[in-house]
Amino acid sequence: MTVHEEVEQIILNALNTLNEGFNDADKITVSTDTYLFGKKAQIDSLSLVSLIVELEEQLSEKFNREIVLTDDRAMTREKSPFYNVQSLKDYVVELLTA
Repeated sequence: MTVHEEVEQIILNALNTLNEGFNDADKITVSTDTYLFGKKAQIDSLSLVSLIVELEEQLSEKFNREIVLTDDRAMTREKSPFYNVQSLKDYVVELLTA
């Protein structure tokens, strides 16, 4: 499995876990197109924070290095890395290969 595939799987698993805490009416469709931030976001800001914390823990454990997703690099980008699953995956891979 490639790093891209591993990161994507971790993100999708974390979203599925988050989804388990939602009632049926609030469940989201989990895919690489799932919107996480902005006008089209399928989760609220509190859920996004929970997701980020969970991802930082899982990614740090999986790749045996500290992964911080909410640093200045992420916050100053023109397009947020948290826009959707694909952009988040790309950002995480960028962090891992830097």
